[in-house]
Amino acid sequence: MVRNIYTPQQLIDGIFALHTRRFGTVAEVLVKILANANWGKSISHDLYDEKTLRRIEVKFSRALRKNTSTIKETNILEQIISADDKIRMFKSTECEEYNFDCNIQQIKRKEFDVLYYGIFFSDIVQIFKIHSSDIGKDKNLRYSNKQHKGNVGEGQFHLNNKTYAYHIENYIEKELKYEEIFDLLVKTQNPNKF
Repeated sequence: MVRNIYTPQQLIDGIFALHTRRFGTVAEVLVKILANANWGKSISHDLYDEKTLRRIEVKFSRALRKNTSTIKETNILEQIISADDKIRMFKSTECEEYNFDCNIQQIKRKEFDVLYYGIFFSDIVQIFKIHSSDIGKDKNLRYSNKQHKGNVGEGQFHLNNKTYAYHIENYIEKELKYEEIFDLLVKTQNPNKF
């Protein structure tokens, strides 16, 4: 069985090592499985729920200790060599010990009905859910509709030390251990074996 070949730590290390688009695809596949959704009907949203006829967007981030060192000419080699994300990962139970900032960005509210967003910690993945119409209404979400100069209709919000508890209290949908994620992905790859 595949489970004996890989370890949960390899899954964690691999997810944290993926570059932006590939990491995003992992989050999309995970939400697709959990929400029992299909791939989106256009490029403006990630998934589609045939039962509710809702467009779904997926935005996730990795929880990493904030890097407080600035890259300068005098420390550039040290900063490059120490850039390994494994050093900066931390558990969900340590979120008050470390400064972190998970930016949920490029949110185009008119292009989806439901947003699944979340954080990959080194021990669990937390998945949150919010309706597009609630994003602008909830002032405590600290949503900004100004992400980049000239980007109209696109915004962002942050999950960090100041906002994390609010998201847990109001929008948490599911929490998964990496063993559960591993099992879900194995079943998806080999549906006839289960």
